[in-house]
Amino acid sequence: MNVPMLNLKLQYARIKDEMRRAVDDVLASQQFILGPTVESFEQDIARYTDTACAVGVSSGTDALLLSLMALGIGKDDLVITTPFTFFSTASSISRVGAIPLFADINPVTYIMDPARLEEAIVSLPTERRRRLKAIMPVHLYGQCADMESLAAIAGRHGLRIIEDAAQALGAYHIKDGAAQKQHAGSRGDCGCFSFFPTKNLGACGEAGMVIAGDETLAATLRSLRHHGCRSQREQYYYDAIGINGRLDALQAAVLKVKLAYLDDWNNKRRSNADTYNRLFRERKLAAKQEEAGGAENPLQLPVEMKGNYHIYHQYVIRARNRDGLKTFLDQRGIGCGIYYPVPVHLQPCYAGLGLKEGSLPEAEKASREVLALPIYPELTRDQQEAVVNAVADFYSGKS
Repeated sequence: MNVPMLNLKLQYARIKDEMRRAVDDVLASQQFILGPTVESFEQDIARYTDTACAVGVSSGTDALLLSLMALGIGKDDLVITTPFTFFSTASSISRVGAIPLFADINPVTYIMDPARLEEAIVSLPTERRRRLKAIMPVHLYGQCADMESLAAIAGRHGLRIIEDAAQALGAYHIKDGAAQKQHAGSRGDCGCFSFFPTKNLGACGEAGMVIAGDETLAATLRSLRHHGCRSQREQYYYDAIGINGRLDALQAAVLKVKLAYLDDWNNKRRSNADTYNRLFRERKLAAKQEEAGGAENPLQLPVEMKGNYHIYHQYVIRARNRDGLKTFLDQRGIGCGIYYPVPVHLQPCYAGLGLKEGSLPEAEKASREVLALPIYPELTRDQQEAVVNAVADFYSGKS
């Protein structure tokens, strides 16, 4: 049985009539850039994430870039992020003229490790520490970073926080004894989301969003996404140098329709993750979650940390002989992917940072071992069994 890594056609078939009506409404209005449809979607996202402000932008990458610009981070400033992430997390830092530094990851969640962040900060020479302006944690694969610890560290060192929540709209953390959800993206100065088509909430092209709790900061973001224009009502007067980073109304219309389904889709991803976990353990391919693997088990399954609501943008396993397993699954027609095969600090374009192999060992080890399996909401039980059977066949030596 062929099992694709993702099948967006199934999602579209369910909601195509609503999507087409929404797009037709925008076409009839002929209001394509910003406007009421974008404003309405921004309000929806602000409500959804329990934040004061949301600013629609042209992509998740531009959400990061605009956040850095709005916080005044620029030439020769330092920003600490994770080496185990999509490239734009670090490249956005470089694009404003700042320099990315890295703190290694937690080997279980693959997310920035607070202890390693603290170590990275205190190990900086005094002059470089003065240039350190912000941290940029990533809520990876749909699971929240430990923002309680990371925010405490940022507070002690006077640092701003830009949350890369590109993969995590709908993920949240509930602290012991608390009633309120702490949404991914809502703890920092800015929270950045991507609506790339493959995301849990995906546009029909590029789109992104920045959320912020401060209206003054949100106003700066709105100006910068519009070339630095003073306001929509005062065209052609520029108080800053911004970018063309606006969310268009057609994408906002599509996303507004899809947002109503997001919680249901995320719950189905969680259910699929539970099914995988059970099937892999029944086949003796993985240990219980709390044991986090073991020498006798070829797989380590994803771990949902206490208090987290993981939305499984990706279902990522650690696999013994990962590359061999991927080749085998490809030959069987089983979709899979490596996120990410080379950590950012070892990318050729960052050779100038002087970081060699072995400098961030947990990120490097994860890059050699992680493999994502299909997890989309429409995935069937039969398809999941086909995936698990193929993995079992590989480790038992069947062709």
